[in-house]
Amino acid sequence: MARISVIAPDFAPAKNGRLAMEAKGHRLVTYEELKDSVEVLLSDPPDCLVIQKGLPDDLDKTLIGALKNDLKLSFLPIVLVVSPKDLVSGLDFHRYQVDELVNIDAPPEEFLTRIELCLARARRIADNNPLTGLPGNTSILKTIQGYLDSGKERAVAYLDIDNFKPLNDKYGFSRGDEVIRMTARVLVNVVSEKAGKEGFVGHVGGDDFVFATPIKVVREACEEIISNFDSLIPLFLDDEDIQRGFFEAKDRKGKRVKFPLTSISIAVVPLRKGRFKHYGEVSAVAAQLKKKVKAMEGSAYFVDRRRNGS
Repeated sequence: MARISVIAPDFAPAKNGRLAMEAKGHRLVTYEELKDSVEVLLSDPPDCLVIQKGLPDDLDKTLIGALKNDLKLSFLPIVLVVSPKDLVSGLDFHRYQVDELVNIDAPPEEFLTRIELCLARARRIADNNPLTGLPGNTSILKTIQGYLDSGKERAVAYLDIDNFKPLNDKYGFSRGDEVIRMTARVLVNVVSEKAGKEGFVGHVGGDDFVFATPIKVVREACEEIISNFDSLIPLFLDDEDIQRGFFEAKDRKGKRVKFPLTSISIAVVPLRKGRFKHYGEVSAVAAQLKKKVKAMEGSAYFVDRRRNGS
């Protein structure tokens, strides 16, 4: 069942088509108080948003922009209700970053069809990680390759949670999932603060993440991410382990060994013009850097200073 939020006071099919929507298993939520809808939608996003073009005080542009610039909500499908004139003259899709259009005079059957098409398309292309809700591998690859193709200089950072397996072995997968979600929140908050709409956060899977910022702020972002992670990780560990300063767990050979407490390692690859052409080259450099940063004690980051391949 999809929850569909509608902010389109002049769009009759949203009202007339409610029974057809519910028959298909969808739930339609309409908002009469337009300004009150913004906070609700950002805090409790639906599966699809239907919004009318030309709302008072540019609410349509404001809300669409807020959603598309939010690191966790940018993939929310949006259907824009437009006039027949808009369909003929066309729209500026840089200003209206939407996924589907529907004519304000469309019959309820067409409205339902367009909603289901939009939801189906979103399911086909969505690769968000189910644990964190962050974009997954396909989106990460497209984003980094997009930086390279456009010539945008960005710093791409690969983050691993160190000694995550011993934590899982000691406390169980549920605690491990909590640590992964906490790490995702830290990344989203810091990257949003430091980079705004120029930032990106993705979840490769497991305890591996990728984020990107403008080069000039990446060191500051890494330092704050490490500070926040290190201040929060003790909340997920037992006092006994914190006092000892290590875990005791079995290694891959079944032998009990001591592992340092959980930390993070961040390998940063600046994408300077002309250095890389393909995403795979960036990944290869990141793999080299990871070995260096993981050899450091505790949480740490390392920024590649090379401007060419040497």
